[in-house]
Amino acid sequence: MKRNGSDIMMEVLLEQGVHRIFGYPGGAVLNIYDALYKYSAKIQHVITAHEQGAAHAADGYARLTGKIGVVLATSGPGATNLVTGIATAYMDSVPLVAITGNVGTGLIGRDSFQEVYITGITLPITKHNFVVRHVEELADVLRAAFAIAQEGRKGPVLVDIPKDVSAAVCEFTPAPEAARTARPRSLDEAALGAAADLLNAAERPVLYFGGGVSSAGAGEALRALARKCDAPATHTLMAAGVLGAGEERNLGLIGMHGCATANRAVHEADVLLMAGTRLSDRVALSPGKFAAGAKRIHIDIDPAEIGKNVTADLTLVGDVKDVLEALLPRLEEKEHAVWRETLRDWRKNDYHPKDDSSVLRPHQVMAAISALAGPEAVYVTDVGQHQLWAAQYVDHVRPRSFLTSGGLGTMGYGYGAAIGAKMAAGSRPVVHITGDGSFHMNMNEACTAVSYRVPVITIIMNNQVLGMVRQWQTVFYDRRYSATDPQRKTDFVRLAEGFGLRCTRCETLPQFEQAFRAALGADGPVWIECRIGKDEKVLPMIPAGGTIADMMMD
Repeated sequence: MKRNGSDIMMEVLLEQGVHRIFGYPGGAVLNIYDALYKYSAKIQHVITAHEQGAAHAADGYARLTGKIGVVLATSGPGATNLVTGIATAYMDSVPLVAITGNVGTGLIGRDSFQEVYITGITLPITKHNFVVRHVEELADVLRAAFAIAQEGRKGPVLVDIPKDVSAAVCEFTPAPEAARTARPRSLDEAALGAAADLLNAAERPVLYFGGGVSSAGAGEALRALARKCDAPATHTLMAAGVLGAGEERNLGLIGMHGCATANRAVHEADVLLMAGTRLSDRVALSPGKFAAGAKRIHIDIDPAEIGKNVTADLTLVGDVKDVLEALLPRLEEKEHAVWRETLRDWRKNDYHPKDDSSVLRPHQVMAAISALAGPEAVYVTDVGQHQLWAAQYVDHVRPRSFLTSGGLGTMGYGYGAAIGAKMAAGSRPVVHITGDGSFHMNMNEACTAVSYRVPVITIIMNNQVLGMVRQWQTVFYDRRYSATDPQRKTDFVRLAEGFGLRCTRCETLPQFEQAFRAALGADGPVWIECRIGKDEKVLPMIPAGGTIADMMMD
C-alpha cells in the first residue's frame, strides 16, 4: 500500500509497540503532526513546555518501564533543545529514540531557516544516528533505530527526517509488531570458573553493583548470589532499590556520599565482584587505590567499560543477568560469620544525623516521604543535595523506582522525567524531589502536569542557595560563596496558583506530614515547599581523589 513518510512513521511506531510519545511541534514536523492528528486514537502525543522537558519525560517513561521512550522535535532550536536530554540518557544507558524534523533535502547545507546539523551535534552522545534522505528508507531506518536503542548496552538513537521526506509517498510493507528476541549467551566458561574459584575462596567478599543490574532485570540473580556467597552488597546511585533498603546484606550507597561501612567494606574486601557498573569518579575516587587489596572481578555488557577506570583481575563480558545466572551453579554455599560481625560493628559508627521535629531536617523529610508514600512509590530527583538525601534516606525497595541523572548530573531533569514516569506508573505515587536551584530550571513543566492532570507530588527543598556547590565552597574554598546565593525572591505558593495548582509551604515536620498526606489524595499536581537551613550538608563525604581515610563525617 502507498503511504506518505509521516504515515509510515506512525505505522512503524505502532509496530514497535509505541502508544505514547513526547514532543513539541514546529514547521519542519508539520506533516508528522498532521499524521499524529489522524492516529490520535492509537498514539497519544504529550506536548511539554520545552523540548528538553519532552526528552526528560521520554527518559523517565523509559527508566520506569524498561521500554523505549520516544521524543519528537522540529528542526533547529527544537532539535538542539533535545541535546541535554539525549546526553542524560546516553550517560545512564537509557533506551530512547529521538526523532527530529529538518528542512527539505534541497535546503540542507544552505543555512536555511531553522536548519542545524543535528546528527553531527549528537554524534558523541548517541549510540547511532541517521539522516533519512529517501522516503523508501524511512521504515527500515526507524526499525533499526529501535533495535539499536534496546540491544546490548541500551542508549539513545536519533533519526533526522527532512520535511520533504515526511511528505513523499512510497510503497509501504507492514511488519508484525516487534517482539523481543532472546539474548545471545556466549560466555567465557574459563573466566566463569575462575570467578567462581575466587568467590569460593574468599573470606571477605563484597558485591558492588550499578545500574546495569537494574537495566538487565538481574536483581533476583544478584540476591541469590549474595545469599550463596554470604556476601554483603553495595550499590551506586543508579541501582537504588535493586536490593531493598531493609535487606540484611544491603550496605547501601557507595562512593563520595555513600555509607561509611559500604566504602570501608570495599576497601577491606579480599574479593570484589563489580557488576553492571562503570566505576565512575564518584565511586572510584582514587582509581589506583580502589579496593587495592582485593581480587577484582568486573562484569559488564560493554567491553569498553572493562578496565577503563579501574583495572580488573578477571573480566566477564556479557549481559549481567546471564553472567550471574551462569555463576550461581558454580558457587559453593558459604558462611562468613566473622565478616558479618565486623560489618555490624562498623555500622554502629556510621554517620547518623540528629533529629529535630521543630525544624525541617532533610533526612527526616525523606523518612516521612518513605513512610507516607509506601513501598510502591516512584521517586524522581533533580541534581544537588536533595538528590543525595533522597538516595541516602528514602527507603528504596523496588528496582526502577529511583529515577535520577547519575552520569551527566542534569539539573532540570526531574519534572519532565516525573511526568513521563507518572504517565506509565498507573496508581503508583510519583514523588518529584528537587531543590530550589534545580526547580528554577524546570518549573515551566508545571503547565504540562496541570494540562494533563498528572498527579506528581513535587517536594521543593528550599534552602535559597545552590546547596551542593555552596557545600564545596564551605569545605574547600574557605567559605568564599561565589554566585551560590542568587538572592531569588520566588514565592512558590503564589507561583503555583498562577500555574493552576496548589503549593503548601512547610517549616516543621508536622506541617510537612500533613501537607504530604493531603497531596497523596490529590487528582492533579501538587507542590510542597520545605524551608531548610542553608548550612545543611550532605554527609558523609569523601573529597574528589580521596579514599575512605579521607571521609568527612562533620
